[in-house]
Amino acid sequence: MPVQILMPALSPTMTEGNLAKWLKNEGDAVKSGDIICEIETDKATMEFEAVDEGIMGKILVPGGTSGVKVNQPIAVLLLDGEDASAILTPSPTPTLPLPQGAKEGDRAPQAPLPSRERGGGEGGAGDRVVASPLAKRIAKDANLDLKAVKGSGPYGRIVKSDVEAAIKTGPVPVAAPAAAAPAAKPAPAPAAASPFEPAFEEIPNSSMRKIIARRLTEAKSTIPHFYLSIDCELDALLKTRSDLNGRSDAYKLSVNDFVVRAVALALKKVPAANASWGDEAIKRYTDVDVSVAVATPTGLITPIVHHADHKGLAEISNEMKSLAAKARDGKLKPEEFQGGGFTISNLGMFGIKDFAAIINPPQGCILAVGAGEQRPVVKNGALAIATVMTCTLSVDHRVVDGAVGAEFLSAFKKLIEDPLSMLL
Repeated sequence: MPVQILMPALSPTMTEGNLAKWLKNEGDAVKSGDIICEIETDKATMEFEAVDEGIMGKILVPGGTSGVKVNQPIAVLLLDGEDASAILTPSPTPTLPLPQGAKEGDRAPQAPLPSRERGGGEGGAGDRVVASPLAKRIAKDANLDLKAVKGSGPYGRIVKSDVEAAIKTGPVPVAAPAAAAPAAKPAPAPAAASPFEPAFEEIPNSSMRKIIARRLTEAKSTIPHFYLSIDCELDALLKTRSDLNGRSDAYKLSVNDFVVRAVALALKKVPAANASWGDEAIKRYTDVDVSVAVATPTGLITPIVHHADHKGLAEISNEMKSLAAKARDGKLKPEEFQGGGFTISNLGMFGIKDFAAIINPPQGCILAVGAGEQRPVVKNGALAIATVMTCTLSVDHRVVDGAVGAEFLSAFKKLIEDPLSMLL
């Protein structure tokens, strides 16, 4: 029997997706492992590989379709020896088991198929004619009224041979011109919330935006957040960064690369902050996988620097540039954005002084990084000027207590203010 290709669940949160485009056409040979289409999930655009081998018999959902539910059939694959006629053969109606003690004669008769599944000349609700697309096209070219054609296909469906036979036997019944459809009423403009609301346009929510809204609403309403802030002086870090960038053209370090490295090393020193909540147990991660928030045209996504504690600044820098580019192009693989034990959200490049981020569930912490700016500070009892960056840690109090959060920030601050210690 033909194999149905179903809409896959390509991420744990995916309930529907957009079928971006087909890479195989009807009639094309398909081998196991071939990329047959591209699917836009709530996180990225991913390639979908075929599992079985055969011929692409029928595409059920055209490219560019949005809101396709997970496990919905999107195509039919013909196996070896099958032809397109097999697609039209309906699955046998299942026979329900009889209740215990009942006899075969007690079985209630099965309801007949609704009229929309019956053949051409039998009428039914609205006298709807059921015919294959090819039969309809041939009949239209020949000006043939399909209501006068008896179907020989399954359940009386009119197929190509029925139409060709009707044309040969003639005379050809002429199809009556369709009555002009009443003019469609223009769609009403969206109602304003109040008479004083300014003009607006509605932008449909993407799958990604819907997931972001659902997950962050859930995070803010179910996770007991608390916040810890600390100021870090950046002058030594900026000097080290300038020195290192002048040594090679193979990398271009940013302040955020130092932040990722400092977070990874601080998590090694304070592993209790590298954890997430579970109803039965707290998960304390043994790998240091740091997620970094990246803004894309469709929403926020958090690609992961895996084993960040084992990577140097140059490797972190090059990896982050690659991940950010793939994120903006929607080309991240699932393993590049699913998981992670701790998240960094940096808005310093936009001049934001400080802010508090919403925790990225199921993680226990997220670090919000503000801009470095010159501020007056007191050093050795005297007023001085220093470049200061404010960082705020949002914490899930079920997972991390205040003392643990403070210990993590203290370790982070020491690394930021003594950047040479990150190179050891």
